[in-house]
Amino acid sequence: MDPKVVYETDRLVVRDWTDADGDRVFDIYRRWEVSRWLGADPRVMTDRDAASRVIERWNTRNEDPVHGIWAVEEKASGTIAGTVLLVPLPEGPSSKGEVEVGWHLHPDAWGRGLATESAHGAITHGFKAGLGEIYAVVRPDNQPSLAVCRRLGMQPLGLTSRWYDSELESFVI
Repeated sequence: MDPKVVYETDRLVVRDWTDADGDRVFDIYRRWEVSRWLGADPRVMTDRDAASRVIERWNTRNEDPVHGIWAVEEKASGTIAGTVLLVPLPEGPSSKGEVEVGWHLHPDAWGRGLATESAHGAITHGFKAGLGEIYAVVRPDNQPSLAVCRRLGMQPLGLTSRWYDSELESFVI
């Protein structure tokens, strides 16, 4: 069965994950240069079975028509460039149901505008679904992702510790 396509851009198909994507998921998240930017306590993926489990978990989340954690596939080659996400930010005492856009790309996909293109598509998808604003949160020393936020036209809000138990740069569009 073909995976559900969520949206397309000029160069990308953004879709649900398949079991066949597991090797690429493992190859992306086993790398410290990718995983170091993720979560309050970053860790690399240590075994291929973890990729299968995470794909299953992501696809369960993708049943929501607005939010998801999707595969970013390059149209020209069929290669998975990485992940784009549109997910609710963690609930907290001052939470107002904010939604985050994010991206995690394989190093072989860096520097070609694919993060910006996939994130722009996710933002457009969210706005079409009725979201009024979308946030991004980025580690302050992650210069490439900070640049993606600027290219997306997101407004900087400054440092916050509101989400993910870590001080992060926050942006909104």
